[in-house]
Amino acid sequence: MAAHILVVEPDPAIRQLLELNLTSAGHEADTCLDAESALVLMEYSLPEMLLLEWDLPGQTGEALIRRLRAQTKTRDLPIIMVSGRAGEHDKILALESGADDYLTKPFNPRELLARMGAVLRRRVPHVSSETVQMAGLRLDPCTQRVIAGSRQVALGAVEFRLLNFLMHHPERVHTRSQLLDKVWGRHAVLDERTVDTHVGRLRSALQPSGHQEHIETVRGTGYRFVAWNARADWSGAA
Repeated sequence: MAAHILVVEPDPAIRQLLELNLTSAGHEADTCLDAESALVLMEYSLPEMLLLEWDLPGQTGEALIRRLRAQTKTRDLPIIMVSGRAGEHDKILALESGADDYLTKPFNPRELLARMGAVLRRRVPHVSSETVQMAGLRLDPCTQRVIAGSRQVALGAVEFRLLNFLMHHPERVHTRSQLLDKVWGRHAVLDERTVDTHVGRLRSALQPSGHQEHIETVRGTGYRFVAWNARADWSGAA
């Protein structure tokens, strides 16, 4: 289950290790070293999970969790604290503050990925795991790959889930609120303009192969995937 992960870790070696393991597992990873930087990044793009060290420069990780849980936008953001603090009291305090899980350093990367998967399964809506192929696109959820002709399309985790949902429900019009529920999950408290932003990113990724025209805007309603599009087919024929 690929996801957009934000890592907040002051140690550059551990930060690099986490980023490497996350990207190797198919996740999209952003990193920063303190709470204030994390808040700035989350204003720009809200991740689907936060991996957080307790001992940060300035504001602590535990204080950041409390701050995030007090805000509507981040109230249900999945958070795993990955910390050097091994005391039982610290673990209990982190969980009471709102962390979904707590992992002590040093950690086994496979255990971290397993714990992440468990938290994401509780939070992220179910999406189809079946391969779908239409309009010259082939989407395989098992390998997290989208192929346009002979070219692989590079998509972020959210854009992949968005295309997965739209291709499994072709020709149907979905409102922005419906897409928030089906792609981000019912826990997500996001502005509907978030959908427009990710649709724009999805279209940009599909543009080199000419498939952006298959993501159609239905004015005043939302979006749909069209299996046949006159402009796309005409430009492809040209």
